[in-house]
Amino acid sequence: MTNFNIKDIINFVNQQQPGTRVYLGADSRRYIKEDTWWATYTVAVVIHINGNRGCKIFGDVSHERDYDKNAHRPSMRLMNEVYKVSEMYSMLNDALPDTPIEVHLDISADPVNGSNCIIQQAIGYIRGTCNVIPMVKPHAFAASCAADRYTNLRKQA
Repeated sequence: MTNFNIKDIINFVNQQQPGTRVYLGADSRRYIKEDTWWATYTVAVVIHINGNRGCKIFGDVSHERDYDKNAHRPSMRLMNEVYKVSEMYSMLNDALPDTPIEVHLDISADPVNGSNCIIQQAIGYIRGTCNVIPMVKPHAFAASCAADRYTNLRKQA
């Protein structure tokens, strides 16, 4: 799935005090390359150190074909974000059973936004696979801010 070094994330979290929290988020962007649509997916793991000492962000960026027909209702691309976050949650939750982990989705409940097309499906998927209720925009900072920012930083590097 990702190029994360899960052991590095787990070791970092285990070195922190019990107030540490973990937030998972994903973001994607669609682009065209040689007449084919692609998507850049970024998964971010935000570790809020001791609950009050800033954070460390681990991230992974991947590129995959995008098969969505309608760019304004990107259901397949957005569900791929959800799948990636769910998989990351499963890996970390098993290894960090005493650390609170939140799932953040870059999806809006507002019908004006295209991401609204999959909100119920995405929430249901996370509830079913992770047994947590995910945060959505505007409360999903790990997805809408951290993953987005990580993507931009990678472009500049």
